[in-house]
Amino acid sequence: MIQLSSVTKSFGARVLLEDVTWQVSDRETVGLCGPNGAGKTTLLRIFADLDEPDAGAVTKPSGLRVGYLPQDGLTHEGHTLHEEAALAFEWLLDVRKEMGSIEDRLADPAVPEGEHEAMLHRYSDLQDRFRLHDGYAIDLKIDTVLRGLGFSPADYDKPTATFSGGWQMRIALAKLLLAKPDLLLLDEPTNHLDLDARNWLEDYLHEYPHAVILVSHDRFFLDAVVDRITDIHLRTLVDYACNYSTYLVQRDERVERLRDAKRRQDEEVARIGMFINRFRYTATKAAQVQDRVKMLEKVVPIEVPPERKRVHFKFPTCEKSGRMVFDLKGVRKAYGPTRVFDGIDLFVERGDRIALLGPNGAGKSTLMRMLSGVEEPDAGTRTFGHQVVMQYFAQDEAVRLDPDLTIYETLSSGSPVHMVPMIRDILGGFLFSGDDIRKRAGVLSGGERTRLAVARMLLRPSNTLLLDEPTNHLDLDSKDVLLDALMDYGGTLIVVSHDRYFIDKLATKVVEIGNGRALLYPGTYEEFHWSKTHAGQAPALPDGLGKASLAPKAPKPSKPLPRPAQPAPAARPSQAAKPAPGATKPAGPAPKAERVADYGAKKQADAEARKRDRDRKQLQARITDLEGRITEREQEIAKLEAAMSQPGFYEDRDASKTVVDRHQTLMWEVGDLMGQWEALQAHAAERE
Repeated sequence: MIQLSSVTKSFGARVLLEDVTWQVSDRETVGLCGPNGAGKTTLLRIFADLDEPDAGAVTKPSGLRVGYLPQDGLTHEGHTLHEEAALAFEWLLDVRKEMGSIEDRLADPAVPEGEHEAMLHRYSDLQDRFRLHDGYAIDLKIDTVLRGLGFSPADYDKPTATFSGGWQMRIALAKLLLAKPDLLLLDEPTNHLDLDARNWLEDYLHEYPHAVILVSHDRFFLDAVVDRITDIHLRTLVDYACNYSTYLVQRDERVERLRDAKRRQDEEVARIGMFINRFRYTATKAAQVQDRVKMLEKVVPIEVPPERKRVHFKFPTCEKSGRMVFDLKGVRKAYGPTRVFDGIDLFVERGDRIALLGPNGAGKSTLMRMLSGVEEPDAGTRTFGHQVVMQYFAQDEAVRLDPDLTIYETLSSGSPVHMVPMIRDILGGFLFSGDDIRKRAGVLSGGERTRLAVARMLLRPSNTLLLDEPTNHLDLDSKDVLLDALMDYGGTLIVVSHDRYFIDKLATKVVEIGNGRALLYPGTYEEFHWSKTHAGQAPALPDGLGKASLAPKAPKPSKPLPRPAQPAPAARPSQAAKPAPGATKPAGPAPKAERVADYGAKKQADAEARKRDRDRKQLQARITDLEGRITEREQEIAKLEAAMSQPGFYEDRDASKTVVDRHQTLMWEVGDLMGQWEALQAHAAERE
């Protein structure tokens, strides 16, 4: 398909790729991983002929169609949405236009009869081409892709210039998917997609008939889509024939082996150096000294990637809020004729970790603004709890930064005195180091301002956090810093995010927003997704969601199997698979191909066994967790029923109504949890 041969690429003194040879075959889906600035985007641009290597060559077949989606910066104008998407079939539309022109001429009596025969032949050729390339399904294909990426039929006739930046990128992605290039290059395709659109894109790419190379910071997306991970580090490319989760394990093991080899090499070099220094001026040892000097000259130093610095951080302490944090009753909200919420109720308790889910435009950000007090509901009541100290991170938080303050001043202003020593560590965790901290916020890019706004939030005390898309523009390492801090956070958390790994790790409740409603689901995102899928309520959600899926996705049809992982450097023969006990010993050593195949089969079987064991443990852990939560709620129900049975309980109508409402909510939660528990027990029995 496409190959790099001894490619070198640098920018000034900074070398990104050095003498790299690498290839991608047809129908492979490859994920590029590596730290920011390692060269992922540069590699995509080289494949797209937007950049040229300083040395080496890029070999690809003649006529190869390459499609490239950058991270941002694309705009469309001059057409409606449907017309812009149809440009992916421009040559087919020209064929259809010519067919229509011939039809008009054939119907014209003024055309000489002698031309009819030639026109009919031409029309027949055009019709065959149009039919063979599925031209009659153009409108169906456009509708399928646009709907999958979140556009509604009402958007089809809107001018493309009226769409915002995120929707502009969706339009560009739609055109690429419809055009189906032979090599599809995607740089952060999920940045501007909600959960439903990401899930749809996963299914689409899983069935994509050609090669795909992509960069993404969405772990679930990588796990569901890629066949192979290519790690860019130390100016070279290293392949891992696995998904992202397995790549993390194998990468750490490989780096550890490199460190051991480096340590042994350093010890050997030091030992030889001591011999040289000791006997350099001894005549009887001159020949041996010269031999060792030549040995040192031939040594190729082993390069080891720098250790990834993990910043472990805890939020500054803050006094606890009351048990009730927010209470919405009968809340309605509309913008003109558009009704967002129609009488929703939502009760948030101290310690809740709630994820708001729903398609773009459903009202997630509107609900966050009402909870924070930035907007008032049109009807209904919103009650704040006692001693609630709140931080609200809005989607446009980055533009609220003071442009005149430096990065360091932005974090130090308003932070508690005892948190100031942590500022440097926090900035490093969010990719600000060295002289960067002296830059003014006004000169930072959009992504850098977002990272700075998230870092500032971590340094301010609060007991309630409202986070609206905090992970946008964060790389995986920065997400880990934020995720670790939020997992240790002792307050109440309400978050909107399209990063499924992020919300799966954090949320203990899910609120699904849409059609004017806000429905509460007790449990994690994984449990929410499982219950929705098994209830038949979410046909758009695919199974291949990494950890959020109970069943692995089937492999791509007719796609070549991934190459077995390359053995580690200096691997010992004892690592090969051993024959089974009692097997007949061959007369001689097995051919290399058979040994590699046996090793690969054993490794595959071991991996599947570990996966089954891990899935069984995770399933049992979920069952145990559900049993504990059911017990907690039943105990609270018993206490409420005891209070409700006391004489005079109903004399105070308002107080009694609060208790009765809480009792009904708990009964509903227990019923839902029991349903999940029964389904998981049945699933465990099926697996056994």
